[in-house]
This record gives sequence, C-alpha cells and structure tokens, in this order.
Amino acid sequence: MNVMRGENFNQLMPPQAKANMLTVLSFMEDLGDELENSSELFASTPNLRITMHLIRGHLEGRLTTMTSLIGASRAPYATANRRIKGMQEAGLIDQRPRTVTGKSFSLHPSVQLLDQWTQLTSRVHRLASSQFGGAAAAETSDYYFGGSYLSAKSIPPMKVLAEPLKLAGGLRVLVHGDPTFMVMDNLKRQFEQTIGTQIHQRAFSIDRLREETMRNASRKSSIYDIIAVDLPWVGGFAEKNVLMPLDEVMDIARIDPSDFHTAGWQAAHWGGRAYGIPAQTTPELLFYRKDLFAQAGIEPPTTTQELLNAAKALHDPQHGLHGIAWNAARGTALGHTVLMTLADFGQPILDLTPNAGGYETQHLANRKYRFTIDTPAGLQAAEFLSELLKYSPPDILSMSWYERIRPYAAGRIAMAYGYTLLAPYFELDDASPAKDQTGYLPHPAGPNGVPIAPVGGYVMGIPANLPKERVAAAVEALLVFTSPTAQKLYVQNGSRTNPRYSVGSDPDVRRLSPIFEAVDGMSWRDELQFWPRPPIPEINEVIQICGEEFHDMLRGIISPQDALRRAQERADATLSPPP
Repeated sequence: MNVMRGENFNQLMPPQAKANMLTVLSFMEDLGDELENSSELFASTPNLRITMHLIRGHLEGRLTTMTSLIGASRAPYATANRRIKGMQEAGLIDQRPRTVTGKSFSLHPSVQLLDQWTQLTSRVHRLASSQFGGAAAAETSDYYFGGSYLSAKSIPPMKVLAEPLKLAGGLRVLVHGDPTFMVMDNLKRQFEQTIGTQIHQRAFSIDRLREETMRNASRKSSIYDIIAVDLPWVGGFAEKNVLMPLDEVMDIARIDPSDFHTAGWQAAHWGGRAYGIPAQTTPELLFYRKDLFAQAGIEPPTTTQELLNAAKALHDPQHGLHGIAWNAARGTALGHTVLMTLADFGQPILDLTPNAGGYETQHLANRKYRFTIDTPAGLQAAEFLSELLKYSPPDILSMSWYERIRPYAAGRIAMAYGYTLLAPYFELDDASPAKDQTGYLPHPAGPNGVPIAPVGGYVMGIPANLPKERVAAAVEALLVFTSPTAQKLYVQNGSRTNPRYSVGSDPDVRRLSPIFEAVDGMSWRDELQFWPRPPIPEINEVIQICGEEFHDMLRGIISPQDALRRAQERADATLSPPP
C-alpha cells in the first residue's frame, strides 16, 4: 500500500529542521561568494568554508573526506590541512575510520561545532529578519529555527558513532509498515552516516509482520539484526525464544528507562526482563472535530453515554457526515476494539488484580490467569458496540487501522478512535478539514470504568537466533534508533508517536503538534495503560477470536450474549499449563 509505504510523507512533511538550516547555510555560502567576487580582500577564511562544507554534508547525509574538505576550503593544500588539524585539536571535527587500518576515514562536525553553528545561524537569521524582513518576519523567527537544534532545552542533533558498525552486508531491520517506521526509512541515508553501514529495512502489515517474525525465528540464524514487535506479542515471543533478553547483551541503564512513558516501558517486559526498547508509544485516543462540536454546542465526551449522544447528534448521512469511525473489520482489527472497549467498562480481558494505577500485570509470566469475557461488564461493552454501529459509516464492518482515519481526515466523520501514529494523515494535510480542528481525548469511560488511553505501539528488539558476532553491533544500532535524538528526528519528519518524556517536552517537538502535550498529560494522570491488551502468549489468538465472534454479533447473526459465551469458550480453550 502506498500510504503504508510512506510515499506521501516527504511531500506532506519535508524535514523542517534540515530545510531551515540549509536555507541559512546557502545564504551564507552565497554571501561569501558575493564578497569574494567583489574583492579578494573580502575572501572567507578557510575555517568558515570548512565548517560550511562539514555542516552541509552532515545535514544531507553525504560522506566528507579530507580531500573533499581541503577542496571546499579554497585554500592551498598545506594551509587547509593545517586549519583542519587545528579544528580537530579544538574538538570541532570528529574523525571516524572507514577501514580496519584507519588509513581511510571520514570527517564529521562534532556536537560542539553543531552547537556553535546553530547559534551563529540563529543570530544571522534574527539580524536579517530585523533589518530586512519587517515585523512579520520577526514574529516567525523563533519558529523558523524551532524545528532545528537551537533551543537551550532542545535535544541535540544525532552524532555519528566514533567507530562504524561492522556488520557484513549492512544492518537488516524488520518493521511494521506504518508512518513512523516509514519516516525511519526516509531518513535512511542520515542513519547510515550515523552508524557507518548500510541499512536494509523490510516493512509488512501487522499480520504479515508476525508471520515473518515467526518464520525468521524458525531459521537456524536470524536474517534480521533488529525486529519491531507489537506490544501484545512480547510475552509470547519471550516464551517461544523469539526475542533475546536485553540484559544478556547490554547494560539496561544505557537506555535511561526513567525517560520512557511508564506504560510503554512496562509493556516491553516479561517475567521482569526487558525484551525490547520502546520505539513507538502510541495510545489509542478519541479524535474529535472541535469545530463541529462547537457549532452543535456539544461538550467533548468523557463517558460512553456522552459519546453515543454526541455521535447521534452529529450523525447526518444525508449530508455526508457520520458520527464516528472505529476498528470494526473482522479479525485482528475488531478484536483490538473489543479488548479496549472491555477496558472502557472497567473489565480487563484477564482476571487481573486491581492496583492504584489500574491492574497488576507484573506477574503474568507465572501463567496463573484466566479469561474474563462473558461478564456483566462484557455485556455492557457488547451492547455499546452494537449501539455505536448506528452512528457509523455504512462500511464500518470493513474498516480497520487506516480505513477509519481516511474518512475522518476527509471531513466525513465527526469522531474516530485512532492511534496517535495516524494523526499525520490529517495534521499534515492542508486540504483536510480536520487539520488544526482536532481534539484529543482518552477513551470515554463506561459506568464502572475511568478514562484511559490504551497503549499501543512497538518495541525494537534483538532476535534470539541472531549470530553472536552480530549482536554487539545490533545493540549499538538499536540504541541509536531509539535514542531521544532519533525520536526527535522522527517527529520533525512527520511521526506523531513518542515513547520518551524528554522528547515530548522538547520545545521544538511541542510546536509541531498538540498531540504531544495531550499524551504527556495523560501519562502524568496515569491514563496511559497497557493492561487492556496484556502481552500474554495467547493474546494474538484471543484477539482473533473476539474479532470473529463480535463481528458475527454486529452483523446480526448472533446475539451479544451468544458472542460473549462463544468468545469465552474459545478463549478458555487456548490456555495451556505453564511450560
């Protein structure tokens, strides 16, 4: 699918930070040319030319060698060589070997040089705006560089690894074909420069991703160095030895666990051990059209009854507007909705023990649990979905992850349940009526529930059957891909997922979308929860079961009571004694 391959993302959201930096860089290069052409007395210093060439190569993902840098300096060989050595001694240029002997190497701007350069270009822009741009330009000057690296509290840019990763054939990555991972693919050249080796990325839909991961696990040696894992799969993959426990191959402190949203970090664990690093923490929220609600005089819903009332009031199919869209396609899509709706009514899919933050999930690995589907709360959830059907589009029973967001972005839906990773489909589309008119809420709660935002997303982990000689390099690449600097880069290039507090609070990130402030607030209020889809080994099969039985219910083939009973019986049959 073209949308899933992310082919529209470069058009919808060009890298703002890089574009802004390159604009000022080009201005300074052109100004230098004009000065030099007017008089030899005004020639730029070799250090400036060297710096501009390094910065441009860093931003464009091009390799910079000593030969190319000397040529860019426009100075005699000996002079340029001396200036470059002096800048290296001053800590402004980093050198990284390209071969085992170290005789061949590449040159890169250090973090110190990047900081100095961004401060300089910020001042140049402000001066130009104040002198030539007028008041309007001055008002936008802060934002102009807001997408860059300039705020004192901003996360700094990525720095190349001191040593390139040694991986025969390059780094091989298996991911989900969603917007965030496609942003990573679009930034491949920049990441290749950072880690010093080629990156080969394969992307699949969610069901095919699981199939490919299991196929890879059956091989003698993994053909992937890093794999993306949907959060509910973690327990099953850990038990089936698909993933490698991270504490076996790295110091967990290097990840900075306290920086991750609590729910996202906890969901990466099984039996007290981390099996992946959060790459996406993307809660499912209720998207709603603030302008339509205001015109109708309706308050944003906080309960399931208020949600139904709002959907009914805004449902106007004769004029091309439907009340709400949600995951209702048979199988995996609807199965996820069932589990989350149970949670909205205060009912986990398992007999979990309540705690202050929701429900206890730390001891799932002991396998002492049973399914809780056919319950009074389960009946409330089933009846709620049946009622919701009345205010949904006519093709709702075939809608899944992307199909529910496309009509919302097109202005044909007033509300939609959706993961934050799908927000770019309207936030970055100037033609969308939902752009700048969308509010973000946790799931409205049923009578026995509280508002929650069920956490979805992916961790990135190391296959258990990865050859030993590739593990160390795979770990280093994993740290790069999940670092705050990389996460910020994803956001600046169109992603709307973020697993880290530091990235969500970055002022450059906050300017790009209100979704980050909203999600951070939900996290601090303990509304982000992963217990609605507990990562037990049976979860994938049970999601499929619920998606089949409830689909028959929504089609009118069976009653809600029969759907609950059949789903309960089939789910119970998946349980097996602990290994």
